Order: sequence, then C-alpha cells, then structure tokens
Amino acid sequence: MAELESLETAAEHERILREIESTDTACIGPTLRSVYDGEEHGRFMEKLEARIRNHDREIEKMCNFHYQGFVDSITELLKVRGEAQKLKNQVTDTNRKLQSEGKELIIAMEELKQCRLQQRNISATVDKLTLCLPVLEMYSKLREQMKSKRHYPALKTLEHLEHTYLPQVSHYRFCKVMVDNIPKLREEIKEVSMSDLKDFLESIRKHSDKIGETAMKQAQQQRNLDNIVSQHPRISGGKKSKKEACAGSDLEVKNTSPMSEQDSGILDVEDEEEDDEVPGAQELVDFSPVYRCLHIYSVLGARETFENYYRKQRRKQARLVLQPPSNMHETLDGYRKYFNQIVGFFVVEDHILHTTQGLVNRAYIDELWEMALSKTIAALRTHSSYCSDPSLVLDLKNLIVLFADTLQGYGFPVNQLFDMLLEIQDQYSETLLKKWSGVFRNILDSDNYSPIPVTNEEIYKKMVGQFPFQDAELEKQPFPKKFPFSEFVPKVYNQIKEFIYACLKFSEDLHLSSTEVDDMIRKSTNLLLTRTLSNCLQNVIKRKNVGLTELVQIIINTTHLEKSCKFLEEFITNITNVLPETVHTTKLYGTTTFKDARHAAEEEIYTNLNQKIDQFLQLADYDWMALEPGSRASDYLVDLIGFLRSTFAVFTHLPGDVDAHSTMSGKVAQTACMSACKHLSTSLMQLLLEAEVRQLTLGALQQFNLDVEECEQFARSGPVPGFQGDTLQLAFIDLRQLLDLFIQWDWSTYLADYGQPTCKYLRVNPTTALVLLEKMRDTSRKNNVFAQFRKNERDKQKLIDTVAKQLRGLINSHHS
Repeated sequence: MAELESLETAAEHERILREIESTDTACIGPTLRSVYDGEEHGRFMEKLEARIRNHDREIEKMCNFHYQGFVDSITELLKVRGEAQKLKNQVTDTNRKLQSEGKELIIAMEELKQCRLQQRNISATVDKLTLCLPVLEMYSKLREQMKSKRHYPALKTLEHLEHTYLPQVSHYRFCKVMVDNIPKLREEIKEVSMSDLKDFLESIRKHSDKIGETAMKQAQQQRNLDNIVSQHPRISGGKKSKKEACAGSDLEVKNTSPMSEQDSGILDVEDEEEDDEVPGAQELVDFSPVYRCLHIYSVLGARETFENYYRKQRRKQARLVLQPPSNMHETLDGYRKYFNQIVGFFVVEDHILHTTQGLVNRAYIDELWEMALSKTIAALRTHSSYCSDPSLVLDLKNLIVLFADTLQGYGFPVNQLFDMLLEIQDQYSETLLKKWSGVFRNILDSDNYSPIPVTNEEIYKKMVGQFPFQDAELEKQPFPKKFPFSEFVPKVYNQIKEFIYACLKFSEDLHLSSTEVDDMIRKSTNLLLTRTLSNCLQNVIKRKNVGLTELVQIIINTTHLEKSCKFLEEFITNITNVLPETVHTTKLYGTTTFKDARHAAEEEIYTNLNQKIDQFLQLADYDWMALEPGSRASDYLVDLIGFLRSTFAVFTHLPGDVDAHSTMSGKVAQTACMSACKHLSTSLMQLLLEAEVRQLTLGALQQFNLDVEECEQFARSGPVPGFQGDTLQLAFIDLRQLLDLFIQWDWSTYLADYGQPTCKYLRVNPTTALVLLEKMRDTSRKNNVFAQFRKNERDKQKLIDTVAKQLRGLINSHHS
C-alpha cells in the first residue's frame, strides 16, 4: 500500500514539473500552491533540483557545440574595425575640404534668399494693406462718430464694417479684436442712447410744470378767442382747432425721416401770433433723444425692450406727478402746480403718441388717464374738503374747469371732473352759507333796531333802490320821515342777492342748462333763508336782554323781508331766464323763515311781558293780617300797570297785514295784551292762594280787591284797540267773582245757584273758595279769642263752619 501511494505521489510530482516547464510564469502560482497543499514537498524539491541539474547539463552541451564558430566571428569583426577606421578618416578629410570651399557660396545663397523673401513680403504687405486700409478708415470713422455722439450714423458705419469690410480681412488679429469689439460697441451705443433717454426723462419731469402751464395758457387763450368769436362771428376762421393741429402734427411726423436727429414733432400747432404770445412746449423740451433712442433700439432689434422701459418709467413719473403735496389745499398755487404737472405729463404723452409710431398707443394713454383721473378726483375731494374760504373754492373750480378744458382739447374724456365739480358745488354752497352766517350775524348785531330816518329825496330814492319798498302814504309825507324797517332789512336783502351772484359764479363754464343753474341757485337760496338766516334771526330773538322794542322792530323787519321774496324770485328769473312756472322749477319757500322768526319774536314778546309781570309781582308785600285796607292800590301794581300802558303804546308801530281784515298790529298787540292780563290774573290768584299765606283778614282781602280793580280799570281803558266790549276784562273774571263773593259774603246766592248757567258766581270754584275760607276762619279764631263770647262773632264763626261744610259737600258731589 505504501508503495502504491509513493507511485502516485511521484506521478503527481512529474505532472507538476511538466506544468512548471510549459506554463507561463504569471500563472504558475496555482501549480506551486498544489505542491504545498500536499505533504511531500521535500521530495518534490529533490526532484526539482534533479531536473534543474539535467537542464544545466543540456545547456552546457549546446554551448560546447557552437563555441568554435563564435571565436571565428570575433576574429573577422576585429579585422573589419580597422578598415572602418580608415574609411572614417578619409570621409572626415573630404568633408572638411568641401566645407571650406563652399562657405562663400553658402553666404551668397543666403543673401539671395533673404532678398527674395523681402521682395515677396513687401508685395504681400502692399496687397494686404490695400484690403486693410478701408477697414481701419471705417473703424476710425466709427470712433469719431461715437465721440461726437452721432449714434445712429455710428450704427450704420458699424453695420458696413461688420458685413462688408471685416469679412475680407477676417484672418488678421486686429480684425478679430474689431469683431470682438462690435457687440461691445453696440452695447455702448445702447447705453449712451439710454443715458440720453434718462436725461430726457429727468428733464421732462422738471419741465412738466412749465409745459402744463403753457398748455393751460393756450387753452385759456383759445377759450377767450372762442368767446370773442361767439360775440363777433365775422372774425372766426383765424385759428386752427386742436384737432386740426393734431392732424397737421401727424402729417409732419409721417413726412419726417426716422433717421433724423432733430425733434420732428410739436405739441401744438398755433398761429404765429399766438406762438409769439405763449411759447410752445416744444421750445422747452428737446424730444430728439426719444426719437434717436427709439430708432437705435429698433435697428438693434430691441424696440420692445425700449418701449417697455419708456412706459415703465413714465408710469413711475405719473404716480409721482399724481401724488399731491400735503399742504396743497392751503393756497391756489398748490392746486395750480399740481394741475400743471398733470397737464404737462399728458401733453408730452400725447405729443409722443402723435410723433412716434407705436412707442405709446391709445390704450396705454387711456389706461394712464383712467388712473390719473381716479387719483386726481380722489385728491381733489380730500383736499377741497379742507377749504373753508368760498373764494378759494371758486378759484379752484375755475382752475379745475380750465384743467378739464385743456385736457379735453387733447382728446381726454373729462366728464368725471365735471361730475366732481357738482360735488364741490355742494361744498361751495356750505362754505357760502358759513360765510353769510357771519355776514348776517354782523348785520344783526350792528343794527340799532330803529326805523331808518330819511332827510331828503336823494336818500329816499337810494334806499328804495336798495330795497323794493313802496308805500304811497309814506311818499306823501314831508321830509324828514322814516321807513318802517331798520337798516338790517336792505342789508340782508342785498346780501341775499350777493349770495345768489356767488352761486351763479360757480355755475359758469360747467356746461349746465339754464334750468339746472336755476334749480341750483334756488335750492342754495332756500338753504340760506331756512337755515342760515333763520338761525341768525332766532339767535337774535332768543338772546338775553333783548328789548320789547327790538322784538317789535324784528317783527316789522321780517314782514318786509317776507314781502321781498317775490322780488328775489324775479331776480333769479332774470339772471337764469327760467320762468317760475317751468315744470320742476324749485320754488323759494324761504318765506317761512320770516314767518317763523316773526312768530318767535311774538312768543318772545309774550314771554318777556310775563317775565316783567313776574318781576313786579315779586315786589308785592301784602299785610295779610291787616284789619283795614289802604286808600289806593298797591304801589307795585300801579307801577306794573304803568309799564303795561307804555309797552302797548309801542305796538302802534307794527305794520299792517294786507291779507287780513284786521291789522297785524292789532293781532299782536291784542294777543300780547290778553296774554299779559291772563298771566297777571293767574299770578294774583296764585299769590292769594299760595300755601305760605296761612291767615287772611277781610281788610287784606279788600286791599287785594283795590289792586284787582286797578287791573280791571286798565282793561276797561282799552290799552290796545280792537277788543270788543269787555273781552279784556274777562281775563280777571275769576278774581272778580271770588272777591265779590267774599267781600259781599254772598254765600246764600252762591250755594243756591251753584251749577246753574246763569249763576252769579259761575267762575268761582268751590275748592278755591274753601281754601280761602279756611284762611279767614283761622284768622277769626286766633284774633277773636275773647270776641267769641260776643253773640255776633259766635254767629259769624258758626256761619263760616256751615258754609265750609256745604262747600265740602259741593266738592264731594262734584268728584263723585
């Protein structure tokens, strides 16, 4: 068995050796690994050493076999080396001799070669310079044009240079530099032209104010000329309209070369005379940078970029222009500068529209105008609301109308501006009302409330000219004489007319119909009468310390002012040419103002009279425990009656009312007199029955009766004419019947006839009688302690108790 394994190992080792001999060195690794994987690598190394020794013996045999041939070859090679050295020496000598002899020839040939080369270069250089000189000249021309800011010709030169000249010499380095510079030059031209445009935009922003001022002056001149033409038709046709001017401007633009470097458009076409008067806006601004820049960008294929930039910048400028200064409302100049800026902006845009082809279009301008219109109207609404001076509001209105007319002349719709003016008209009316409120207050405060005296015919006619007053009786009277009214009547009347004139001024140039103007004036005048004048009159009537004489004069004055309203109607009709009978015409209902003032004055008269009566009654000092009456009426009452007599004498000056059968003086005086008597009667009754008067004697009652008789005497004397019979005395009938009942002690008649229509003491209330009787009974008890032992006193006391009991019975039966 061991022998078999040894044979197998020897065979494996033999196979491995064959693989080592035949296999590539790079792949011998796996073969060697198989040797070391086994356990007989020692024996393999022995076999490997034996195989190496065999190969070495074979190599040695082969070298021994070929050695003689190798020795022979070396011997022959040594012989050839000697011959080769000799040949080398001969060649070296020959070369040295040849070099020495051909040296001069080489020098001559080099000189000839150099001359031929120079000749050829000179000829080529002349040919190339012939091609390059035009390019250099063109480039020099380009630089010169750019230096002199002739950008459009520079672009044309650049185009020729690029497409015609440079392709012929494109292989030169300087041409390559030029080609590389061409985009830079184009960009430089764009930047420079854009810089010019920016300078133009900055300039136009600064000049907008002046351009707008110029355009508005031209519009004002046009309007003045139109007014002259409307008055004198034969001088029409001497001036072109703005529409014709725009058409002429369009023709000029179409006939102008786009390469022109001069401004080819104008803002307005006016006749030479007007140009002399008002300089055109084209004289203020040079538009050529716009045209140049537009054309340059068009040539460079960037027209859209230019249009977008221009429109964007102008929109920004529009927003700045439309932003009003915070103090614009303080002066008219603030509004004027604001309007000039806006007009200048849109005049320039209209000019650009008509002098360029597509830089701006109508849609773009309409969009800007819509924005400007809304912002302008909003600004005017806000700032005009701060105006409290009607003169400033009126000047502002005229300025807005001129502003609208100017822009309308350039084709911009301005209806919204006129609609806004109608809103400002309401504010103007309010400022007028405030102003006239102060005017009326000054007139009423400074009036002396006395009839106006006239000393001669001239003054009389002057006054009649100021106020429509006719009185045949007054005309017949000799001088000096007096008008029935005080000075505030003609002053107020004339101020109302001035107010109407002020309202009319605002309606001018608003393109309103006569009916609309008439309606506006009438409505404003009604407000003036019913609100402003009415409040002023009411304040005068209600103020403290107003005298009865003043109140009477106010009644007289308001009566005449009321009559003058029909003349105000005629005055409005004359200035508007609209008849009052026209449908929808507003009527002057301000006459109620004077009626209300008159009624308030009358009520104030009644109130003042009652207050005066109360002041006199406060002086009353009755001795309610007096045993005997005085010889005459109380002093305070005598003074009170004297005051009433003098007061009612004043009422004879009140004017007559032609529409009533009785005079107004009678009505007011009668009402005042009756009111005073009733108030006096009621106050005396309260004085007699007041709770503080706990005791009352017959003597005090008789003294009180004397005072009532004094009042009745005043009523019978007819302090005011017009009362029928004893109407005025009836104001004291309650007091009279009550006093008669107690003084005459006629209780049997009162108790027997109570409740019958023919009762003698019909106006005596049993409750009032009982209160007075209780006061007299308490007095009888306290003052006649010892008198009760007398039979008469005891009978009288019993009678009082009986009467009081019966009165209570009447009261209870009445309540039940």
